Amino acid sequence: MEWGPAAAGVAVGMLIAVVTAPVGVSGAVFLLPVQLSVFAVPNPAVTPTNLLYNVVAGPGALLRHRRAGTLGGPLVRRLVLGTLPGVIVGAVVRVFAVPGPYVFRLLVAALMLPLGVWLIVRTLRPAPTGIRRPPPAPRTVTGLALVVGVAGGVYGIGGGSILGPVLVGRGVPVAQVAPAALASTFATSVVGAGTYALLSLASTGSIAPNWSLGLACGLGGLLGGYLGARLQPHLPETLLRLLLGTLATALGALYALDALS
Repeated sequence: MEWGPAAAGVAVGMLIAVVTAPVGVSGAVFLLPVQLSVFAVPNPAVTPTNLLYNVVAGPGALLRHRRAGTLGGPLVRRLVLGTLPGVIVGAVVRVFAVPGPYVFRLLVAALMLPLGVWLIVRTLRPAPTGIRRPPPAPRTVTGLALVVGVAGGVYGIGGGSILGPVLVGRGVPVAQVAPAALASTFATSVVGAGTYALLSLASTGSIAPNWSLGLACGLGGLLGGYLGARLQPHLPETLLRLLLGTLATALGALYALDALS
C-alpha cells in the first residue's frame, strides 16, 4: 500500500475509534462500508480485514479501561463466553456457505434503526423510576452474545455495535457496558482472525485480510480507542446514551441505504 492510502487508513481508523470507543463500539462496523466503497476491498476479504482492525485497535481502549479498573466483572465474562464460540461458527458459515449480504443488511437496519431511535427518545424522556425495566438475566446476556458472535464471524463486525444499544436500552450503565463490549469484540476478533487463517488453507478465494489496510486502520484505531476510552469518564451518562443511540440509528440507516441501493 502506498503512503497516501496508508495515511488515509490511519486517519479513518482513528476518527472512527475516538467517536465509538466511549460507548463500547470498536468501529469496525462503520469501517466495513468504507472498505467496500473507498478502498475497494473485495468480498469476502472485508470480513477478516475488519477482524484484523479489531485485533490491532482493541488494546488501545482496553489498556485505558484496565488502568481505570473497569475491565472486569461478570458482564465481561458473559459476553466473552457467549461470543467466542459464535464467531467460530460464523467464520465457517462465511467461508463455506457464503451467505449474501443483502438480507443481513436489512436485518441490521431493521434492528438498529428502531433501537437507536428508541434509545434516543428514552434518554431524552426517561420513564418513571417505578416502571423501568430491570437489566437482562445472565442467560439472556450470554445467549445474545452467542448470536452476535455468529454475526461477527460472518460479517466481521464488532459485537459492541449491537450488544451496546441492547444492554444500555435494558438499563445497564454505559460505563459498565463499554469495557465489556470492547473486551468481547477484541477476544472474538482474535479467535475469528485465527479461524479465517486456518480456513484459508483449505479453501479457495480471497478470504485473507488486506494486511496493509487492516494494519493501517488498526493503528489509527489503537490511538483513537485509547483517547476515546480516556474521554468516557468525563462524559455524562446522558450524553453517552445519546451518542450510542445516534450511532445505532446511523448504522441502521447506512445499512438500509446500502441494501436498497
